[in-house]
Amino acid sequence: MKTSQAPVAEAILSADSIRPFKIHFPQADLDDLKRRVLATKWPERETVPDATQGVQLATMQALAAYWATEYDWRKIETKLNALPQFITEIDGLDIHFIHVRSKHAGALPLIVTHGWPGSIIEQMKIIDPLVDPTAHGGTAADAFDVVIPSMPGYGFSGRPAVTGWGVDHIARAWVVLMKRLGYTKFVAQGGDWGAVIVDAMGVHADPALLGIHSNMPGIFPAEIDQAAFSGAPAPAGLSADEHLAYERLQFVYQKGIAYGYQMGLRPQTLYGIADSPIGLAAYFLDHDARSYELISRVFAGASEGLTRDDILDNITITWLTNTGISGARLYWEYFGKGGYFNAKGVNIPVAVSVFPDELYPAPRSWAEKAYPKLIHYNKLPKGGHFAAWEQPKFLSDEIRVGFRSLR
Repeated sequence: MKTSQAPVAEAILSADSIRPFKIHFPQADLDDLKRRVLATKWPERETVPDATQGVQLATMQALAAYWATEYDWRKIETKLNALPQFITEIDGLDIHFIHVRSKHAGALPLIVTHGWPGSIIEQMKIIDPLVDPTAHGGTAADAFDVVIPSMPGYGFSGRPAVTGWGVDHIARAWVVLMKRLGYTKFVAQGGDWGAVIVDAMGVHADPALLGIHSNMPGIFPAEIDQAAFSGAPAPAGLSADEHLAYERLQFVYQKGIAYGYQMGLRPQTLYGIADSPIGLAAYFLDHDARSYELISRVFAGASEGLTRDDILDNITITWLTNTGISGARLYWEYFGKGGYFNAKGVNIPVAVSVFPDELYPAPRSWAEKAYPKLIHYNKLPKGGHFAAWEQPKFLSDEIRVGFRSLR
């Protein structure tokens, strides 16, 4: 990868300097990607008529055909380079981030964290609605300054060479980042790993953090989480919403998170996703059943919240930066150190948005117990796990409403 950073006199560089950043991958890298896609050694078709054996051959061959013949990385590269991007070093590691300031006075600073198998590309659609709400049905009083970092080991951030860059470390680094940008008060939002990280930020409760918003809230009581993990029948006395959430969580644990166990235990073994773009793409598509169903429909020609370019932009950024395995190590860092979906003990203000095709629909009853300072809870009519990516209007509206009382 070739990137550019604005020249700065060496004498004034310091550990907390913030350097402008631009992206440009050599054409040779893009040509190599196309060559590898075209040279894919395909297996035979799955022996079932559905996705119970994994990502289906027809979906992957449709993806490969578009990737090799029509997809244009330069389009998203140009969009990224139109945004203010920066690099700064925190605890010895370069952290890449987008930072867009609103034109409206009094904008509320917001840091948004992506997940796996994700990148900053997930959140690009919500930037303009948040920084310029008057152009999207809101008012100037709803404006945010938006900061979107690439997690350590992901995209254009540094790849940790030592252990220790887990959830707690990232949560503390984000506070450092926001204060380094001059913000003394701010809020945080996240889904997937971003949700686990904002929960950790909420547990740490730095005085500068006014509140958090989650679209994958950690709400399960410990005993419920453990029962679902064990495969036990749903406990007696659950409400209808709680019973549905339990069943969906149990499905995640029993059938839907094989990648989490693999990366949590043996991430370095995944050489195939570092060497084969189709291997990487298939691994990324197998995140969760509902997201995969949507992506399959997209590559079958349907019009959905995502486009073929959206999906390939996110895969290609990981391929070109060679961060498939470095990103996987976050699971290893967290494995056995805490649950993904359980209540963590957050005691600062929290806003929760529930999308119907999330891994589980969080019941209000458990959200209120997990977050004693719950300031917003809402169920949306459409959307899944990658809410910013799939349903940017719904999510940006939710962020505005969710944090309104903290301004």
